[in-house]
Amino acid sequence: MTPASFWDGVAEHYAKSKIRNPEQYHLSLERTRSYLRPEDRVVELGCGTGSTALLLAQNVALYTGTDVSAKMIEIANGRLAGETVQNLDFIVSDSDSDALGTSYDAVLALNLLHLVDDLPATLRRAHMITRDGGLFISKTPCLGPKRWVFAPLIRALKLFGKAPPIVRMLTPEVLEQAITDAGFEIIETGDYVSRYVVARKS
Repeated sequence: MTPASFWDGVAEHYAKSKIRNPEQYHLSLERTRSYLRPEDRVVELGCGTGSTALLLAQNVALYTGTDVSAKMIEIANGRLAGETVQNLDFIVSDSDSDALGTSYDAVLALNLLHLVDDLPATLRRAHMITRDGGLFISKTPCLGPKRWVFAPLIRALKLFGKAPPIVRMLTPEVLEQAITDAGFEIIETGDYVSRYVVARKS
């Protein structure tokens, strides 16, 4: 099973699911919003069904949400059709795709990095499409410290098609080192259930 086919299969259920910790979600949203300027061009990698994009797009000049799942993007576009947002678009695209363009003021990867096949390659691509001085903002579940709990559970769920084909057991230290190795300078970290990192392309 490919990541695209998995997320296509769970997209309807995902769209109906509630945010598990709304308070922490909105805290991380406010931290992200504080870094965005009205003139910014932003791309969100792995935007899912677009709920976060719809909340952040109003703060910037142009916002593009991308996802490998065509079904997720279909749902996101359905949500967009019911809004008055004019500066937001959604496209089907892998996070490593050349179709994303370059020189974004901010590149977002929210709940994505633990699911990618090649983390260094994804981060290098994010670095490439970020303008000099621009920001890379990520939020990532770091399951590594509790690997003994999560690894067997995820293996079992995969047998029934209930877990993504790739789930990385990251630690905050490994994640942040990978971001630094890609050429970013970390300027803020935090824990909002998941590990939150803001980094600048120098």
